[in-house]
Amino acid sequence: MTPPATVAKPTSGRSRKTRRQPPAVVAHRQQALIPPRPGDLDLHLFGEGRHERLWEVLGAHPYEGGTAFAVWAPNAVEVRVVGDTPGWGESDGIVMAELGTSGVWHAAVPGVGVGERYKYRIHCQDGTVREKADPMATATECPPATASVVYRSDHTWSDASWMRQRATGAPHHQRPMSIYEVHLGSWRPGLSYVEVADQLVEYVVDLGFTHIELMPVMEHPYGPSWGYQVTGYYAPTARFGTPDQFRYLVDRMHAAGIGVLLDWVPAHFPRDDWALARFDGTALYEHADPRRGEHPDWGSLVFNLGRHEVHNFLFANALYWLEEFHIDGLRVDAVASMLYLDYSRQPGQWVPNHHGGNEDLDTLAFLKELNTVVYREHPGAMVIAEESTAWPGVSRPVDGGGLGFGFKWNMGWMHDTLQYIGKDPVYRKYHQDTLTLPMLYAFSENYILPISHDEVVHGKGALAAKFPGDRWQRLAGLRGLLGYMWAFPGKQLLFMGAELALEHEWSEQQGLFWPAASLPEVAGVRRALTDLNTVYRAHSALWTQDTTPAGLGWIVGDAESNLVAFVRYDLDGSAVACLSNFSPIPRESYSITLPRAGRWTELINTDASEYGGTGTGNLGGLTTGEDGSVEIQIGPLTTIWLRHEPTELTELTETDETPETVR
Repeated sequence: MTPPATVAKPTSGRSRKTRRQPPAVVAHRQQALIPPRPGDLDLHLFGEGRHERLWEVLGAHPYEGGTAFAVWAPNAVEVRVVGDTPGWGESDGIVMAELGTSGVWHAAVPGVGVGERYKYRIHCQDGTVREKADPMATATECPPATASVVYRSDHTWSDASWMRQRATGAPHHQRPMSIYEVHLGSWRPGLSYVEVADQLVEYVVDLGFTHIELMPVMEHPYGPSWGYQVTGYYAPTARFGTPDQFRYLVDRMHAAGIGVLLDWVPAHFPRDDWALARFDGTALYEHADPRRGEHPDWGSLVFNLGRHEVHNFLFANALYWLEEFHIDGLRVDAVASMLYLDYSRQPGQWVPNHHGGNEDLDTLAFLKELNTVVYREHPGAMVIAEESTAWPGVSRPVDGGGLGFGFKWNMGWMHDTLQYIGKDPVYRKYHQDTLTLPMLYAFSENYILPISHDEVVHGKGALAAKFPGDRWQRLAGLRGLLGYMWAFPGKQLLFMGAELALEHEWSEQQGLFWPAASLPEVAGVRRALTDLNTVYRAHSALWTQDTTPAGLGWIVGDAESNLVAFVRYDLDGSAVACLSNFSPIPRESYSITLPRAGRWTELINTDASEYGGTGTGNLGGLTTGEDGSVEIQIGPLTTIWLRHEPTELTELTETDETPETVR
């Protein structure tokens, strides 16, 4: 596949049908010689908050001979578009015409082509003049420059097979999913989208992950925000190249069998004067009342989702990334801050809803509609909630009273598990319930188990550094934790750099310390992670029943020995047992009763010598007595996986919760 050059042609290779699109939108594509203009149906749908392809109506749209511009600024006295081309950039700009009472302003400017910069000059009712970037711009200047850029895609997609398979496969909660979370700017600093594609694809495939999750790539002015303070919701950041080069990255991932998830931030936006804040001189995108419109934690502004056009702006934006960039899923950031009117607010600092409660009813309507439309229009795509409270039914269907997300991050599992492994092993026996508590609610939602970027910054330390003991014990603990995590009910997410066993926490201002990869003990951690991913994908007992109690059986919780053991079941009854010794003391001839009698083959042993461990093990497997009893060998700070090898007739013991199966 050839990396895309500078674009100059209409988009080709679209995979979505246009049967549901307003006729005016379709006409725009068919009449390249006529300047595109929002039609009456476009404006009506936008006013109702229902235009699913808003990016084809608002923003900058090149046609043969010029570019048409359309922007929503309902409270402006006058709007002009200004830019590079002599005759409009050197003057006070081109006056735009308001289309009826829609609040949408439009102008067709001959001679303006792809690659030219522009902004809107908005004359406000208070007499001020504001120069604003286009909220619907599909390309921008590279920060710190702030102008919008006229753009048209020329990318031809080559992932039709991937998209068909994604749409027709099993539901994601019944598929294997392990996610490598990436901050593009610091994975390997200085790489473009194309260079990242050439290097990251191979790296992720070698590690065995099924997906990557990119921290926000939408344009943002402040690098240390990591992309969570968005100013250009429809534009991939120009720091790493053009929008088509980002499409190339996604295409390459799909060709290698890797899904691409993208962090998405509808909860808030920054106050930059040239962006969304007070766009037409009034609180347009944000709530006017600071008790609803200002975020107390982040110093940012909160979207007014009760306004139809703002609802539409974000609703269409989610569809835009799925449609135009073939993104496989959106991870919605800070959902809890959206759901609660009193989030991080003291009494008197928030306004109850009309029922007197603290639920944001506009957000509830927005999220339910968004999830309903995404799952209807983009089969196989997913929407994931980062929701840190106990809000019920986050990942339950909308028609069943839920919010409709496909998955929810299991923040409770993350917090409790990291708290436990941070304890000195001598004290862990007093905190065993911290480790086992997440099993009580493991099936209350469709969960992803996240050890994300948030856990390795701001003084929290690197993942490997969270473990007590010397370097050998910390790496053994890391391998053992990953083995435990990969077997626990739910999908897995791991932030970049954990595989390098780094001791210093992550910073966006510097890249990962890649020389660590050549150290023998780090090579052992990477090999263990690769084997975990490989074995995990090969054994469906570890992922087909992640969301039902039938997929989990309890074996033992021995607090005194820091040992936990459970078994995972497939739909056909096949079983994989996970035993984790969180003590630095090896357990030799440890008596345990497995849920089935017979032969159990060792699939994973994180204490294997090739990983840097002691080599303590069970010579490839073990055979139980008729009652399932057996003595096992399990090394220090170690997790082992055992697969039950069925005989012609598999007898289940009384402890097995899975129906008897005959093979």
